[in-house]
Amino acid sequence: MDQAGRQKSKAWKITMKILVTGGLGFVGNAIVRSLLAQGHEVHALGRTSDPPLNKLIHGLHYHCHDLSGHILKKDWFEGTDTVFHVAAKAGVGGRYEEYKLANLIATEQLLLACSQMEVSHFIYTSTPSVSFSTRPIRGGDESLPYSKEVFSPYASTKALAEQSVLSAHNPKGMRTLALRPHLVWGHGDPHLLPRVISKHRAGKLKIVGDGKNRVDLTHLDNVVHAHLCALRSMVSDRQLGGKAYFVGQGEPVLLWDWLNEIFSELGLPRLEKSVSYGTAYRLGHLIEGIWALFSLAGDPPMTRFVATQLAHDHWFSSLAAEKDLGYRPLIGMEEAMRKTLPWLKTL
Repeated sequence: MDQAGRQKSKAWKITMKILVTGGLGFVGNAIVRSLLAQGHEVHALGRTSDPPLNKLIHGLHYHCHDLSGHILKKDWFEGTDTVFHVAAKAGVGGRYEEYKLANLIATEQLLLACSQMEVSHFIYTSTPSVSFSTRPIRGGDESLPYSKEVFSPYASTKALAEQSVLSAHNPKGMRTLALRPHLVWGHGDPHLLPRVISKHRAGKLKIVGDGKNRVDLTHLDNVVHAHLCALRSMVSDRQLGGKAYFVGQGEPVLLWDWLNEIFSELGLPRLEKSVSYGTAYRLGHLIEGIWALFSLAGDPPMTRFVATQLAHDHWFSSLAAEKDLGYRPLIGMEEAMRKTLPWLKTL
């Protein structure tokens, strides 16, 4: 971000009552911290009845609530200007109905409550997976259609939820938009890099495909920045809303070379062994069937979705977010790695 952009961000002094779902999670808690630092009254919804103290920042109003199964209390929404809906069920395995309940039904119930309580802005944390394809995606933009693949319950239900959010947009009432951050990583990441590193340490990781695929990863700082840009833009531009925006780093990397650089920094051997995309895809199909047949818990070690993501190019254009929301990455990949490596070395 240039100096003028930083000054504009600091100069934004409007304070609001804001509700963040998934407010104790990786992305949600980082958004909460930034909002509190700006002086907003922040409420967070989460499923944890006994949250860790490091997540309960001074000034945060925390409410234990399962969005997928309980009626929302209207007093949480009294005077609320903005809702950031970050909570979701993520994963590559499990029953479709569980994802539908957590990602679609919960979103629809939240939208209804927000509309009834006259919330002004609804910002949905979506995912590029709503446009998931078994073909490579290079520089994809918002003209990409919603995914027609049915073997990823996460992608399918997030796509349906995003469509519900955008359909709820009302220029004269509650305005909505969706952000699609790509492969979020950084300090405290509970999924992406820790899982990859753990698999490599256990000797269970292989390069999928030819190892030359490029992907765009988005550091947590930039994801939070994109959410704040969206809010600021909605407040200043009453015409904004009803659209989805890809949010990326703008620096696609060769995925397996990038991972090998991290492994080297962690004192781990370079990953050399590989498996073809076709083999991984077929294996994923077989394992999905076994997991479903025996109702096994946890994510399968390989799925068709994972095989495709690990083998193909998938990076997206953030030009629309730059134009409409004023979003540009705060930090580049080199700085992001410097910030994250010390934490990775503690794992």
